[in-house]
Amino acid sequence: SPFVSSSLHLAFDTGIDIRELRKKPSSEYNAKEGSAARCARIMQRLTRFPVMILRGGYERFTTSYHYLRTQKIFWMPQELEAFKTYPVEILPAKLYMGNYKQACDSQIQKDLKIKAHINICEEDGIFFLEDREKLLHIPIPDSLEADLFSHFINICHFIDAHVHKGAVLVFSTFGISRCSTAVMAYLIHSCKLYLKNAWNFVQKCKNNIRPNRAFVKQLSDWEQRFYITAITDISEPNY
Repeated sequence: SPFVSSSLHLAFDTGIDIRELRKKPSSEYNAKEGSAARCARIMQRLTRFPVMILRGGYERFTTSYHYLRTQKIFWMPQELEAFKTYPVEILPAKLYMGNYKQACDSQIQKDLKIKAHINICEEDGIFFLEDREKLLHIPIPDSLEADLFSHFINICHFIDAHVHKGAVLVFSTFGISRCSTAVMAYLIHSCKLYLKNAWNFVQKCKNNIRPNRAFVKQLSDWEQRFYITAITDISEPNY
């Protein structure tokens, strides 16, 4: 029987998008389909998981994400446990979302070229004390009583003021509730997205986001501020 894999696979090419391959018959690509696309087609038959082609190929990937390159093929369990995870990229090379541990890691700040921080943890932190203009601290808890709505304007203005000078990292203790709320508020403001579209976008970047119910209601109020009426149905279990 054919081997069925249990992981996501990547193939590298310079100009073919796997989503385009699914839209058109293979005969339309026979003339320009590269080896990576042909490999992806074969691999897709052998796995339950997505096979993706990186547009621009490995060269472009390593230029943008040089810190993720590795020569290793096999990883020991203890190595995987100690594997350093990075903040998720919301806007390429401009806006990132992460947790407190990542924000305190100087190597991560260097790799991502982080120049400004929005700290939505109750604890202050010891980083960038010498340049407070590049740090916005909003010390609120992740609770149903917490008011993040009144800070949305400051968050958006801070990101707008710094995002063209370097990358901005928005973080909370675990990178799940408060920081994702702040990032969605910014996307509603800057990209003119409905809450449901901002939610879907951020969830694709990080699938375990979970703003608490109070923050969801505050995001709905924020959406209503831009569109006169609430567009997104925030009733459970949708949000």
